[in-house]
Amino acid sequence: MLAINQDLVDEYIARGLKEDVPYEDVTTQAIYMGQQATVQLLAKESGIICGLAVFERVFQYLDPQTTCQWLVQEGDAVNPNDQLMQITGSVNTLLTGERVALNFLQRMSGIATLTHCMVQALEGSTIKLLDTRKTTPGYRLLEKYAVRIGGGYNHRFSLSEAIMLKDNHIEAAGGVIPAIKAARAYSPFIKKIEVEVETLEMVKEAIHGQADIIMLDNMSHEAMAEALKWIDGRAIVEASGNFTLDNISEYKDLPLDYISSGEITHSARCLDLSMKHLQVI
Repeated sequence: MLAINQDLVDEYIARGLKEDVPYEDVTTQAIYMGQQATVQLLAKESGIICGLAVFERVFQYLDPQTTCQWLVQEGDAVNPNDQLMQITGSVNTLLTGERVALNFLQRMSGIATLTHCMVQALEGSTIKLLDTRKTTPGYRLLEKYAVRIGGGYNHRFSLSEAIMLKDNHIEAAGGVIPAIKAARAYSPFIKKIEVEVETLEMVKEAIHGQADIIMLDNMSHEAMAEALKWIDGRAIVEASGNFTLDNISEYKDLPLDYISSGEITHSARCLDLSMKHLQVI
């Protein structure tokens, strides 16, 4: 499982709190209450919960004395009205940290939930669901972590990690084969080379150029089936381009290795969660 670096999480939290509380929480300060309190974290709809440790860390970042009693585990399925956690801390900390903590948890849980649904839609096949780099700027690690919690797999994290020749790279290099040759000449032998192809003619060129991974981009089901016959196991095959929860199951009969979908990060709806029933103790 992908680990989340605590220092990096603290950077995310500090940035979120700075945005939400530039200098003071004027509402909470206006009714200043130093008492301790408890509050419940509740689910308002069904989904996969993800980001509990980040949620908890927001309150402990504000006040290390804050405690959280988890009633579910990371990756659990939750339903409306389920109590997920009880948080105990100062009233000020609970009120000031509420929105930032929920924003992280709702966003990550939404991605995990959509990913889980798309993985379920591929059930019965051996195709693995991949994410993309279509993530919220600055929060990629958390969003890719959420994909893993939802049952998906991570594609490259950055441009530094892997060679992936997309349409504009190919045009700049003068074609598929020149692009592959240039990549092989530049890169260390341990790096695989992935080539994005949009036509069957480009598939032939990628095979001839001995690409390690061939991405079938925005191809019809029929064209993908033909391309897979030509490739015949000589490369890892990934399909990409407008895969959604509504249509992904239509492709699970194909012997693809991977399907990548930007939707699981760029279009996931936040899971509806809420902090309720605050009680001063």
